[in-house]
Amino acid sequence: MTLDANIPQVADPKASIAEERKAPSFPIRELTYWLDGDKKVTELKEQIMLELERDPLWRVSDHPNLTLAETRERAMKKIRRLADQATSRPLEETMVRMSIISVVDPGFWTRFGVHFGLFFGALQGQASPAQLAYWMEKGAFTMQGVTGCFGMTELGHGSNVAGLETIATFDPNTDEFIVHSPTITATKWWIGGAAHTATHCAVYAQLLVGGKRYGTKTFVVQLRDTQTFELMPGVNIGDLGKKMGRDQIDNGWIRFTHVRIPRSHMLMKHTKVMRSGEVIEPPLAQLAYGALIQGRVSMVGDSANVAKRALTIATRYASVRRQFSDGTPGALESKLIDYPIHQHRLLPLMAQTFAMIFAAREMNTSYMQLMSQLNELGDSKGAAVDAAIKNLKETHATSAGLKAFCTWMCLNIIDQCRQSLGGHGYSAYTGLSQAYSDFAVHCTWEGDNTILTLQCGRYLVATALDALKGQPLPENLAYLKDAVKSGMVLETKPFSGKSAAEVSSLAALKAAWSSVAANAIVNAVRDFKAGVAKGLSKDNAYEFSSASRLHAARMHTYTYLLHRFVAQVEQSPAALRPILTLLAQLFGAHSAVQHSGEFLQAGFYSGAQIEALKVFVNDACAQIRKDAVPLTDAFDYSDYIINSPLGRYDGDVYEKYFELVTSLNPQKPVPYFDSLIRPLLERTNESQPGPELEIDQE
Repeated sequence: MTLDANIPQVADPKASIAEERKAPSFPIRELTYWLDGDKKVTELKEQIMLELERDPLWRVSDHPNLTLAETRERAMKKIRRLADQATSRPLEETMVRMSIISVVDPGFWTRFGVHFGLFFGALQGQASPAQLAYWMEKGAFTMQGVTGCFGMTELGHGSNVAGLETIATFDPNTDEFIVHSPTITATKWWIGGAAHTATHCAVYAQLLVGGKRYGTKTFVVQLRDTQTFELMPGVNIGDLGKKMGRDQIDNGWIRFTHVRIPRSHMLMKHTKVMRSGEVIEPPLAQLAYGALIQGRVSMVGDSANVAKRALTIATRYASVRRQFSDGTPGALESKLIDYPIHQHRLLPLMAQTFAMIFAAREMNTSYMQLMSQLNELGDSKGAAVDAAIKNLKETHATSAGLKAFCTWMCLNIIDQCRQSLGGHGYSAYTGLSQAYSDFAVHCTWEGDNTILTLQCGRYLVATALDALKGQPLPENLAYLKDAVKSGMVLETKPFSGKSAAEVSSLAALKAAWSSVAANAIVNAVRDFKAGVAKGLSKDNAYEFSSASRLHAARMHTYTYLLHRFVAQVEQSPAALRPILTLLAQLFGAHSAVQHSGEFLQAGFYSGAQIEALKVFVNDACAQIRKDAVPLTDAFDYSDYIINSPLGRYDGDVYEKYFELVTSLNPQKPVPYFDSLIRPLLERTNESQPGPELEIDQE
């Protein structure tokens, strides 16, 4: 039998993806090493990925079919397995392992991280050395005798930590604190680990001594008897149940009714309460919040890691999925990735992901330097403390802006990649619908993104005002120098280049984004001053300028991302520099096109130059398209980590997708056929006649 020549040929998906790897423009393995930091880290990652893949407990393909109870129970089994491993292995190995697990099973990563990251992190950041040693001896580090949770958020308060309602009142007669939830809105809410797991909680409460409030402090409160697991007197706990995502974590609510704890259970690294009731506060209370930045810093890296997985799935699928042909009889249909519009759909997201990778690297380094600086302060005063405070404020603001815009960016990347899969993206088995549900919370916890953005914007305005008074600008705000010199009246010199190559050079893009960010900050300062001129208080003037502050934070954060990207390009190996340069240019140019009005308003680019940028974006997408699959290969995620038949390395998407769906959903008799479907099909439409009407007889 001969085939009709007019019927389109069916391409082999494995051959289709193999074509993509024939001639990469860069050494894939070298890029992997560069992204990971070095060869040793890559080899460690690959070892850990293989260990997880071969461990039956870490099976992930059946996650969509698990019930809430099954999901939580499996997560607890993993905690039992990992607890010893995490505390006995080198810290570097544990950090790499957790970064991989955050992609494989983000819900478990949260449940595990509640104890080690939040609860134990609170002890490390807020406890005195003697207190930390006490809780270490109790088993807080190894989870032997103590499992912890983090009690900050309340039913009525989240971002406003200073407004928390839970009260810890010092009783000098017994040398105890009385922890109490005075109102329904004081109920601790969304507390991970509270429902089933935690024996203790790091509770954030208002310190009340002698009738005077001293602000929000941290107290360790025992929730359950460690032997019987019964709730302690005065402690009430409930389960918050099903959530949008991350069902592995047992979020719960906690209410305290006059719960007494020893005075020593208040963490006193900073503020101290003496036996006499004397309260000794640190000269610089804000130093206590340095440790809270860690969560925001980690989310920048998590955004990059999750985006890498989403793009790997979408890019590999686009390289094997074929749709429509040029009309030639019998011709192969075209790959999705060959359509310019699909390139525009995915490749700017690829550039954003690389920007996040490098920003995360820079941010983590800055955070580690900050914590080292704070730990070395001791009882220092003067210049050393001033320098630490300045660094703390800058790191806080930068991490706030990056956490907000990188998590927003990643959530959009996940959804755009999901949509690019067509109808298959809606399946729970192709990996991105659950990824979206699991990641969405990143935009809320560790600080609502809008609130964090406003905090960043407030720092930008305050720093600009300080610079007007003669204070030096931090390195990340060096682009404000000309604005400060002119008294916050910015006169932008228009860019002279006209061609696509000129307007898209890294030097031009850095200058362009610096100009736009400076203009946005100048406008925010103007609005703040206008509020003050109206007679508003300082805080109300900041609220008056909130819209322009948020915008300034957005422009500053994009500028930071581009500048860090360029810095990494300049440090990269020669063989990687061409592709990384192109990606950096695409990030800067595509983002500029998306915000073209800002560049026109700032006066840096003209309308014609914006059009030239669009030409460059088209050309850059076409060039990067040739390396699209090799770039995702450089992310070095195994098929186990990808956990999507559509993102398989070998391209065998249809066979494996069909196998997965049919294996997890075997054919069975319809369980409600007799009770519901048969009665529906066999029902009659006969109705009883009504009474005969007299009018019908006339």
